[in-house]
Amino acid sequence: MAAFLSAWPWENLGSYKYLLLGPLFGKVFHSMIREDIQKDSWYFHVVMIYLVRCLIYQLWSSYSNMLFLTRNRRILQKGVDFNQIDKEWHWDNFLILQTLLASIGCYIFPFLQTLPLWDPRGLITVLILHIGVSEPLYYWVHRFFHKNYLFTNYHSLHHSAPVPQPFTAGNATFLEHLVLSFIIGLPLFGASLLGYGSISSVYGYVFVFDFLRCLGHSNVEVVPHKMFETMPFLKYVLCTPTYSSLHHTEKGTNFCLFMPLFDALWNTLNSSSWELHKRISTNAGKNSKAPDFVFLAHVVDVTSSIHVPFVFRSVGSLPYTTKIFMLPMLPGAFLVMLVMWLCSKTFLLSFYKLRNQLHQTWIVPRHGFQYFLPFATEGINKQIEQAILRADKLGVKVISLAALNKNEALNGGGTLFVNKHPNLKVRVVHGNTLTAAVILNEIPKDVKEVFLTGATSKLGRAIALYLCRRKVRVLMLTLSTERFQNIQKEAPADCQSYLVQVTKYNAAQNCKTWIVGKWTTPREQGWAPAGTHFHQFVVPPILPFRRDCTYGDLAAMRLPEDVEGLGSCEYTMERGVVHACHAGGVVHLLESWTHHEVGALDVDRIDLVWNAALKHGLKPVSSSKVINAQ
Repeated sequence: MAAFLSAWPWENLGSYKYLLLGPLFGKVFHSMIREDIQKDSWYFHVVMIYLVRCLIYQLWSSYSNMLFLTRNRRILQKGVDFNQIDKEWHWDNFLILQTLLASIGCYIFPFLQTLPLWDPRGLITVLILHIGVSEPLYYWVHRFFHKNYLFTNYHSLHHSAPVPQPFTAGNATFLEHLVLSFIIGLPLFGASLLGYGSISSVYGYVFVFDFLRCLGHSNVEVVPHKMFETMPFLKYVLCTPTYSSLHHTEKGTNFCLFMPLFDALWNTLNSSSWELHKRISTNAGKNSKAPDFVFLAHVVDVTSSIHVPFVFRSVGSLPYTTKIFMLPMLPGAFLVMLVMWLCSKTFLLSFYKLRNQLHQTWIVPRHGFQYFLPFATEGINKQIEQAILRADKLGVKVISLAALNKNEALNGGGTLFVNKHPNLKVRVVHGNTLTAAVILNEIPKDVKEVFLTGATSKLGRAIALYLCRRKVRVLMLTLSTERFQNIQKEAPADCQSYLVQVTKYNAAQNCKTWIVGKWTTPREQGWAPAGTHFHQFVVPPILPFRRDCTYGDLAAMRLPEDVEGLGSCEYTMERGVVHACHAGGVVHLLESWTHHEVGALDVDRIDLVWNAALKHGLKPVSSSKVINAQ
């Protein structure tokens, strides 16, 4: 049974909890329509404060997750995993609580409804009450919550986050936030009771309070140590992210709200606080560890560009789907795309650790459609080449090319870079061998015939050659007889008859196993008989139009269970699942293979790579991811 007041009253409402603020928003909207907002302006101010507070926390979260800006200033070099994200999903409960309490307060104490816009005495009064009352009160309450019973039943939730984040500041029990609401309200209510309150002091105090809370929980050290060397007294006035992080990791020190002065007064100041802060602050630019593995991805389209941790962490932690609230953001995303096209370089998006090795995802700042613009190919190849050379300089062991970054027409599946730089130490991998292995192992053993589009591509060729060795008849859709015959000649003499060239989709009207490597229209899908399953390796995946057929997702594998710090989903993949080309690079690293995997696939290595993936704990996910058209 949960401890008294540890659960939130609206815990079972889920996202419907925001309806609790409906009357407030309705009142403001109604007043705006009737143009009498001045009559009950306190409604407007309560709502505006709530919205701006949400924005402050969101902006800090975005900044904290912009690894391309913060990686060298991160205090704890750990990733925020799915477990932490889920625990902090309802981080904003306290904002709803405090908004409701502020509304109730304005009803009970009418003088709060008529505060003047500005009163300088109010700012001074609020500051004095904060330092003299709120800071020491928070200190002792915080220490009290670290006692055995209260910590176990209440405060341990806040400390359950392995990596402090701005949203961690709001992740606490109902009782704790009731107390915190009292502490934050004291200076404001006290100043108003004395007749010195003002709207400006309310806005200013609340926003600064939230800003400093986010700063302390950001896990990014942005406070320069030179500031403390120039003005030493500031060490006792401002709680830095390093200072707060030490409390989260060691728990027995650094209890203050914002002012370390109170830890110094009551002998709970961690002795290594300033030394650690100096080391992190002065070594910014030297703190990051070189990755062992890099997955070089690209943006799929404008809409999916919003599906990243530094936009909305919660959205990025779920498989990508287009959501209604994203639509107003599309103009901004389009402008960002243009800026990226003009001046951006490859950047770090996310990371995780696997068996003490650092794996990172880098993003080539190009969207999917740009790969098909003839005038853009040179610039894209230059971006990929610079990323490979940078990885080589850093000491990266394996770099895996995602999707269109290894397009045959673009760079020959990576051969362009390997041939141009023969002395590369980093191993360039397109991962298509494992992609082929995943698709081939999805096909039931009793299948005797398949229909293959994209049949003369790298993957299509390998799949066709592998299946014909299994005595499976492969209907290869291609208009090029020359390319078909070249592939057919590669097959053993007794297997060549299993490869059949077809030039139209109606040739597959009796085949229930389609392997799609080329975009297929609804009309073309219409030739498939009822009950067909569409396997696919086309990017982006085809749309599931047929209700009487099933559609597999792109080839993918689940990472081993001992992966650490993984907190974002790779496009439409489930949590913990990555595209097969990503997984292929991981296997290359774990096996310590020293060759490049570029260009044409070696069919003889397909089973070898598949068995290596299974040996290292990667698991196929095709059986759990089947889409039925609705």
